[in-house]
Amino acid sequence: MATLCRPEVAVPENIVTMADTLRLAERLHAGKPQLKLALRLISSTGVQKRHIVQPLEQTLEHPGFEARNKIYEAEAKRRVPPVIKRALANAELSAEDIDAIIYVSCTGFTMPAMTAWLVNKMGFRHDTRQIPIAQLGCAAGAAAINRAHDFCVAHPGANVLIVACEFCSLCYQPPDDDVGSLLSDGLFGDAVGAVVVRGRGGSGIRLERNASYLIPDTEEWISYHVKETGFHFRLDKRVPGTMKPLAPVVRQLVERHGWNVRSLDFYIIHAGGPRILNDLCMYLDVPQESFRYSRATLTEYGNIASVVVLDSLGRLFADNKVRENGEGVIAGFGPGITAEMSVGSWRTKENQ
Repeated sequence: MATLCRPEVAVPENIVTMADTLRLAERLHAGKPQLKLALRLISSTGVQKRHIVQPLEQTLEHPGFEARNKIYEAEAKRRVPPVIKRALANAELSAEDIDAIIYVSCTGFTMPAMTAWLVNKMGFRHDTRQIPIAQLGCAAGAAAINRAHDFCVAHPGANVLIVACEFCSLCYQPPDDDVGSLLSDGLFGDAVGAVVVRGRGGSGIRLERNASYLIPDTEEWISYHVKETGFHFRLDKRVPGTMKPLAPVVRQLVERHGWNVRSLDFYIIHAGGPRILNDLCMYLDVPQESFRYSRATLTEYGNIASVVVLDSLGRLFADNKVRENGEGVIAGFGPGITAEMSVGSWRTKENQ
C-alpha cells in the first residue's frame, strides 16, 4: 500500500502579525462602513502571524499582474528545491526514484508547469510523469495526496512527489475592500511544502481509501475574478456554513472503511478558518482538541492554502504520539465547493 512519508514545509522570512494586520486595515480603509465588521472578523480568526515572500510595504504595492507572476516564478524556483530535498530525505529516496510529480498552486501561473523545470534542474528522470493542479485552491493539498494514492494503486511500487507552493500575498488587491476581501487579507499566508508518497516501504501514514465530493451549485462561493490586475479572490458569506453538508460526507468515508469517526487517532483538516474547524468538530461530535494540529497551523501561519494539510501533517509527525496502526482522516476543502478526503493508518517501517 502507498505510504505518506513525513512532509517538509518552509515559510518566508517576512512576518506579519495580527497587530500589523489590524493597524494596516485601519490605515488603508479608514472611514469605510465595512471596516468595523472586518476588524472584528480578522480578530476572531486566531491567526497570530503570517509569513510573506516580500516585505509588507512592498507587498502592498501592485506593480502589475506580469511583474507579480515573475515574482511568483522566481520565488518558487528559489524556495521549492530545498524543501523537496528534505522531503526526499525524509522518504529515504532520491530524485531518480520518483515516478510522478504533482505540483499544486493557485497563486501563480507558469507554462510549462513548474514540474518541467524541476525535472530539468533537480535530477528527476526525464520519463517522470507531470501532474500540475492549478484550480482546486485550498483543497489541492488533499487532492494531491488522493491523486498520488491513486497513481500508486495504478502503478504498484511507484513513488510520487507532491509539491505545494502558495504565495497568497501576491494576490493582494489594494482596491478590493469588501468584507470578504478584507478578511482574506488578514487570513492568508505564504508557504512551500513537499511530501513523498511511496508505493512500497517507508514509514508514516498508510493511505487506504479516498473520496471527493462537490456541493452542488456552489461554484461562485469561492472563486477568482481574473482581471487585468490579476486574481481577485471572492469569498461568499455562506462559505463558513459548508461544514453542515460536508461533515456527513467525511463521516460516510470513515464508516465505509469500518471505522468510527468519533474515535480516530488523528484528524488532519484544512484550516480555512476557526469557524470551519469548530463546526466540523461539532458535526462530527469530536473534541475541539482533536484538530490541534490544524489549529496550530492556522495560529502560526494563517491559511496557507494547499500547504495547510502538509504543515498539519508535519506537526503530527513531529508530535510522534500516534499509536501503531492508529487510524486517521485527512480532509481539505476548497473552490467548488470541493472536499477531498482520505483515511489511513499510522505505520512504522518495522511494520511494513
